Amino acid sequence: MTSEQWEHFSNSAFTGFDTDRTMLRISAMNLMLHSITNPEINYKDSVSKQNDISGKYTMCLANPPFKGTIDAESIHDNLKSVANTKKTELLFLALFIRLLKKGGQCACIVPDGVLFGSSKAHKSIRKELVENHHLRAVISMPSGVFKPYAGVSTAVLIFTKTDAGGTENVWFYNMEVDGYSLDDKRSKIEDNDIPDIIQRFKKLDDEKERKRTEQSFLVPKEEIASNDYDLSINKYKEIEYVPIEYPPTSEILANIKKLEQVIQTETRELERLLGAEGPNSNL
Repeated sequence: MTSEQWEHFSNSAFTGFDTDRTMLRISAMNLMLHSITNPEINYKDSVSKQNDISGKYTMCLANPPFKGTIDAESIHDNLKSVANTKKTELLFLALFIRLLKKGGQCACIVPDGVLFGSSKAHKSIRKELVENHHLRAVISMPSGVFKPYAGVSTAVLIFTKTDAGGTENVWFYNMEVDGYSLDDKRSKIEDNDIPDIIQRFKKLDDEKERKRTEQSFLVPKEEIASNDYDLSINKYKEIEYVPIEYPPTSEILANIKKLEQVIQTETRELERLLGAEGPNSNL
């Protein structure tokens, strides 16, 4: 880095808010250990009226709260204009859009309900992303990625703020493994879709020929709009059914009769052994 770049990096490059003072201390300590001496880490309710930041950042990476209590009176009015709700996961999506400069990018983790929820607020925030900005990707993750803390199914939304649309096709990817087991132990395993996701995301034009039966594919904006802006991969994924050939009925019946004969023979042998042991047997 140049001295000017390092000056920015160690001071104003990183910003974060939280209502948990312990999280603020951990965040500040972690940054200081990496020589980020003066980050903007503040105690603040991000979606409240005390947060007026707008159009300031070029990048937003977040795992917003999926639930929690919030005072409806304290919610910032310009967030309610995008998603009139008390659901934090929707309010934070509206916040990310507001925080970014035009051309700014966001990658955030949301619960699956955001993708297909039928409420007016759910549809409103999805429509905002698809119609007024550039929604680039929806990466569905398996339900065990946050174990042992939570088993909720989640997805990553990746979008660019434009205020002028730009969504033509949305890339969907069904992540099945992330390099760790999906139980409470989260042990390291060899299977990992994340390198494939990164590689394919860098070359989305190559995804145009992918079929809906594959792990990733593109969906036109018009199709998404006609489905109430549903962003669930299952809405667009095609399942290829392979017919199963069973043997003739006569062969199945013959096998059943053979099994029945074996059972009867073994049962008679068991009865003979029990009879030979007598009533005082400990068998």
